[in-house]
Amino acid sequence: MTDPPRRRRYGRIILVFLILCVVGWIVWQLAALRPGQREGYAPDDARAPDGTRIKVEVLNATKTKGLARRATLYLRDRGFDVVGSGNVSEQRAATVVYDRSSHPEWARLVGRAMNAPVAARPDSSRYLDVTVLIGADWRPPPLPFHP
Repeated sequence: MTDPPRRRRYGRIILVFLILCVVGWIVWQLAALRPGQREGYAPDDARAPDGTRIKVEVLNATKTKGLARRATLYLRDRGFDVVGSGNVSEQRAATVVYDRSSHPEWARLVGRAMNAPVAARPDSSRYLDVTVLIGADWRPPPLPFHP
C-alpha cells in the first residue's frame, strides 16, 4: 500500500523539476536577447563617417542561407554603402574584411563593425572599397521589431 503514494510523490517532484527547467530556459533566452548583453556586436562608433561613401561588397562564405542579406542590412544601418552581396563557394570559419582601395581606415571601420580582422588586398579593377567575407563565426544582431 505504500507504493502508490511514493510514485505520486516522485511524479510530482519530476513535474516540478521540469517546470523549473522550462522557466529557467525562458529566463535564459530573454536575458540573451537584451540589447547590449550579447557579446560580439560592434561599438556604436563603428560607423561610416558622415559625408563619406564607403562602398562595401558582402559575400557569404558559409552554408547558412541569408547571412549576406542580414550583414547588408546591418552595415547599411551603420551608414556603409553596400553595393553588392552574394555567396561564394569558399567556406570560411572566420569573418575577414579586405581593404580593396588602399583606404585602411575605411576597412578598419567595417572590420570594427563586423568584429573581424582586416587584411589588405588592393584590387583597382573593382569599383569598391571593402569586401567582407562572412564566416561561420559571425552572428547577426536580432532584427528590430516594427509592428
